[in-house]
Amino acid sequence: MIRLIEENLVRQNKAMMLLLVLLEEEFSRLNQGKPQGVSQIELSIQELMRQVAAERRSLRAMIGSLVPGAQRVRELFATLDGECRESFEKMLEMLDDTEQKCAVQAAKNNEMAMALFEQSSKLLTFMHNQIKPKNSGAYAPSGRLARAPSSARLLTGRL
Repeated sequence: MIRLIEENLVRQNKAMMLLLVLLEEEFSRLNQGKPQGVSQIELSIQELMRQVAAERRSLRAMIGSLVPGAQRVRELFATLDGECRESFEKMLEMLDDTEQKCAVQAAKNNEMAMALFEQSSKLLTFMHNQIKPKNSGAYAPSGRLARAPSSARLLTGRL
């Protein structure tokens, strides 16, 4: 069972390293203005996160079967020998470090995406304002051009 826990931690470490690479690629594509490429990478990131979550659920189940009520690898340390404990500590440290890097990169990606969204939104508003008729009475409720009232109303008999 300890070997299975170790393999799970190795898989999680590899997945987090891949996640970091994907996040960096997403940032690169955001900078290049390639929205289709960003969408493809985002789908890969979501699938990878789903798999990491499944690995973590599996890990908790394994830990719980070894030590009833335990959910974290650190709760197993008291039952492990020195070498195995040291190996687990290194893997957990590397996993934590990679997760922190992923969090920083994800925050950068979010900031960039929001800035691009705001820029696009402002550009669309500007373009809409440029093509919108300045005279608000230019169109009738039917959507057709409104006929301008003649300026000689008194001569036509209207008050």
